[in-house]
Amino acid sequence: MAENGEDKLIAVARHIAKTLGGHTDNMTDDDILKIFSNFDCRLREKLTDSLPGEGDDDIPRAAPGGGVGSAKFEQTVKSLGRQISVYVSADHPIWSDSADANSFLDVVDELTAAISLWTPFAHDKQVASCLDRAEEFMQKAMFRLEEEFKALMDQGTESFDLTRLRGGEAANPSYSSESDVDEFPDEGSEIPVAHPISDYDIIIDALPAGIIDDLHEIAKRMVEAGYGKECSHAYSMCRREFLEESFSRLQLQKFSIDEIHKMQWTEIEDEIDKWVKGINVALRILFPSERRLCDRVFFGFSSAADLSFMEVVRGSTIQLLNFADAVAIGSRAPERLFKVLDVYETIRDLMPEFELIFSDQHCVLLRNEAVTIWKRLGEAIRGIFMELENLIRRDPAKAAVPGGGLHPITRYVMNYLRAACRSRITLEQVFEDTVAPPGSRNGDYMKGDERGLSSSSPLAVQMAWSMELLETNLEAKSKVYRDSALSSVFMMNNGRYIVQKVRDNELGSLLGDDWIRKHTAKVRQYHVNYQRSSWSKVLGVLRIDNSALSPNGTPKSMKEKLKLFNTYFEETCRTQSNWVVFDEQLRDELRISVAGNLSPAYRNFIGRFQSSPESGKHADKYIKYSVEDLEARINQLFCGSGGSSAGRK
Repeated sequence: MAENGEDKLIAVARHIAKTLGGHTDNMTDDDILKIFSNFDCRLREKLTDSLPGEGDDDIPRAAPGGGVGSAKFEQTVKSLGRQISVYVSADHPIWSDSADANSFLDVVDELTAAISLWTPFAHDKQVASCLDRAEEFMQKAMFRLEEEFKALMDQGTESFDLTRLRGGEAANPSYSSESDVDEFPDEGSEIPVAHPISDYDIIIDALPAGIIDDLHEIAKRMVEAGYGKECSHAYSMCRREFLEESFSRLQLQKFSIDEIHKMQWTEIEDEIDKWVKGINVALRILFPSERRLCDRVFFGFSSAADLSFMEVVRGSTIQLLNFADAVAIGSRAPERLFKVLDVYETIRDLMPEFELIFSDQHCVLLRNEAVTIWKRLGEAIRGIFMELENLIRRDPAKAAVPGGGLHPITRYVMNYLRAACRSRITLEQVFEDTVAPPGSRNGDYMKGDERGLSSSSPLAVQMAWSMELLETNLEAKSKVYRDSALSSVFMMNNGRYIVQKVRDNELGSLLGDDWIRKHTAKVRQYHVNYQRSSWSKVLGVLRIDNSALSPNGTPKSMKEKLKLFNTYFEETCRTQSNWVVFDEQLRDELRISVAGNLSPAYRNFIGRFQSSPESGKHADKYIKYSVEDLEARINQLFCGSGGSSAGRK
């Protein structure tokens, strides 16, 4: 009894599975039929009619030199070739008519199945010749499918409004949350588009659902026919153009590393601001959306989907990473720290996205490059602190300010460190693997506990090290002043400013109370040194003893001492009125301290002088200053031109 078509189909399927290395002994007929589940009845009938031959075991055999079966195969190839030629030569898009599109795909399916069926018998010359012609027809069909694929991609992309990707407000933007999007939305549903302002939890469907389904059907045939790379290339070309246009809308330009290094820093700052916004949109919206689109178009073919996605996003990702790399390897001038921190923090915060989006084997190099550049940015930040230290060291000792006021290097360094500590968490991360601060030499570097720090974190040690270099530099500058009292005022001013900048902010929390107490004590010691070196000469004249001698060696009279006091006091006041104490509280403390020591001694001396026989009846004419006059003159001290409160900023 002749077997029916289904029995023949099952026999063919068993043979194909066995040829490919499969085990069919334990497979049921239903399992075998699943092999051809994607082919419709017309294909089954074609395959049944084109069987190479029939034998007792119903397995196709090609007779040497040709036979009835191979002749039927030749007829099948000719028939399919004619049909393919009609579609290939069509001067209108095949997918403009769904019936034509389905028929074309059916013909391709039939040809694919026939080639797969007869390939095991390619040792027969007649079969091999037919297979060659079949491959030629298949190649033509694939070229046309590729053209149709590109046309569908272009058609779908044209329907997407790229202006919605701008940073400004978009009119009635529509977008979809990732959790709310069906994997295959119904055809004709609204096309979601992104409006990237602050909410990144959205996905763009840049192509209509119907077109995605058509693309999937074409991609399926091309991959199964061995043209997966060609399909991926066609897909990636179109989607790359979409991403490039999207980047343009986000004002992200392509710059070479050399071009970036030639820019003014203000220009780079502007580009960094654009880059931060752009890379967030790319990694959180554009790339995930492209990943999803690839998975839908190449559904069931993960390798082709991974390759296509990599080809789509590779150029854009390299563009983004190259910019960050240019920032990392550029100048390490201290003023660049804060923008470099912005770039570092942006990549750090996006690392989960890099890990998720670039997880397959094709994209692993991009992910690794992101990690490398992230680490390079950390090295750049540490290098910037090294340059800050070099800046402190290089500031010349001769650059002392008039009047012993606050030095610009002190103001710059302290404000810089305070601002840097606003990014304390990031800097802790950057310095956590650092054994010693960059630039330390010959044991100069000490551990945190040796610096009186409550925290021995690398960042705390780095900050203390920078300020220690600053203090050393200031001490060298103080020696430029010939007057030791002025030298003490200089150190007092700068030391007070340092302590004030450390208190009540992240820097103080980082360094700890012990550090603050230690440096507050240093400021008090500078105060004591000032008193000793500045007013001891004036106070010495007021002593009621024989320590003050005339040029001939005899003790000075009280009149002579009073005259000498007036001279010393006026000289000191005239000099110190040009000295600078920037802090109002410190200025008042100094004046009170000077008056507290000088006024009682002067009052006592005047009292003694007025009651002494030496003064006579006209003692008042020798007394130039009353105690009140004395204190008034003292209250005019430290008002140099640089002593205004504006210098404290």
